[in-house]
Amino acid sequence: MPRIKAVIFDLDDTLYPERAFAFSGFAAVAKTFVAALGDPGTAQSEMQHLFDTQHRRSVFNEVLHERRLADDTQLLTRMIETYRDHTPSIALHADAAAALARLRPRFRLGLITDGPERTQSAKIAALGIADSFDSIILTDHWPEGFAKPHPRAFEETASRLGVAHAQCAYIADNPAKDFVAPNTLGWLTICIRREQGIYIDAPTAPGGEARHVVDSLQTIDEIIERA
Repeated sequence: MPRIKAVIFDLDDTLYPERAFAFSGFAAVAKTFVAALGDPGTAQSEMQHLFDTQHRRSVFNEVLHERRLADDTQLLTRMIETYRDHTPSIALHADAAAALARLRPRFRLGLITDGPERTQSAKIAALGIADSFDSIILTDHWPEGFAKPHPRAFEETASRLGVAHAQCAYIADNPAKDFVAPNTLGWLTICIRREQGIYIDAPTAPGGEARHVVDSLQTIDEIIERA
């Protein structure tokens, strides 16, 4: 296998804690909708608690249900928009910041991320990492259907970086979708399993098992260099 020449990262829960974005969004929603939700501190705490329950994907619905506002679909839509559009208060994991600085001089670097384009762009801006990458692909920029596990983002990243698929390494956290395409294309795949990662217990998709699993980005250099 040719020496790895490009290292490509996922964003959420790979480079920064996704729950930090969620909590930042809950704070923005709580402050914006005081008239409906009441005391911002109490509302924010309630949402954070719900995030760690089976209601993670319906936090706002549950909050409105508790306030007998479940039928106010316009309010729900506005809360979701506020959550997605807020300026997030987030920071890189320490090992991610170190890895980007360490790898930047030796490899071409790329980023592939799903999610609403404006939301992912705001995260990248808040983290200050745009200049760390030679290629950034937000799959939501394309029509629906090209998010992971679709291979388009991986194929285009290799093309942009001017490297063969066998010369690419991909580091991500969600075995349900992240590794299917790069495995098929012959990339080196590494799964980062963080203690509070949202997808740490996600089922592995058929063909989606990463070749290596790590609990810190401090250990990826040796894996990449051995490839």
